[in-house]
Amino acid sequence: FGAKGFERAREVARQVISVEVADAPDTRETGLMYRFSIAPDEGMLFVFPTPQPLSFWMHNTYMPLSIAFIDAQGRVLNIEDMAPRTDDGHLSHGEALYALEMRQGWFRRHGIEPGVIVRRLPPPSRG
Repeated sequence: FGAKGFERAREVARQVISVEVADAPDTRETGLMYRFSIAPDEGMLFVFPTPQPLSFWMHNTYMPLSIAFIDAQGRVLNIEDMAPRTDDGHLSHGEALYALEMRQGWFRRHGIEPGVIVRRLPPPSRG
């Protein structure tokens, strides 16, 4: 799995999505900043080396997003809506290995809530 390009290989509650994988410190730091739109079923999957409490903000991100924090077993811990261009912290409810950002409301529209399992996740990152 690379940090560039989209892969149609993720499944969230039977919803197949295309995600850009951010699995290195520089790609995780930049995320979806400086972008103005993403397609309806596209997003970004952040992959970390170990499960840990995660916090995300929307500094220099121009579109409203929702983020799902996911544990090492693929279980959604919590989902937060994030307003564009804010520095508010959005925290995982427990130790997460992954964070999945999608257009705001995507999880709600597809009936995805805490406890849902995300399949076909990549292994932990190396850095």
